[in-house]
Amino acid sequence: MKPSLRKIALERMHILINSAISNAKTNPILSQRYASMAQRISTKHKIRMPYELKIVFCKKCKSFISPGTNSRIRLGRTSVKSIRISCNLCGHTYRKIIHKSNVTKKVGTPLSSYKSPTS
Repeated sequence: MKPSLRKIALERMHILINSAISNAKTNPILSQRYASMAQRISTKHKIRMPYELKIVFCKKCKSFISPGTNSRIRLGRTSVKSIRISCNLCGHTYRKIIHKSNVTKKVGTPLSSYKSPTS
């Protein structure tokens, strides 16, 4: 695939996911449609979806989950720091472990490895 076509496809996937997140509370059906269109672009052009776009999909039912509306995000309080994401549609919970090298020493600064889907 030409690099220019790949760049355009990635840009369109970012635009669709960002608009799906912004429309999640007002129009959930439209946001689900935008997310499925982004997935179809990824499969049609044989492009691996970037991590920041991939985390808005449930790993079990493959549906679009937006934080706060149809999913629940919790931080683990044990010795191993983790993020738990629960899908309210199928009930599946998956965890993302936060390594000590990813956590910054300053309080109030975001994790270096996590990029929000809105940026």
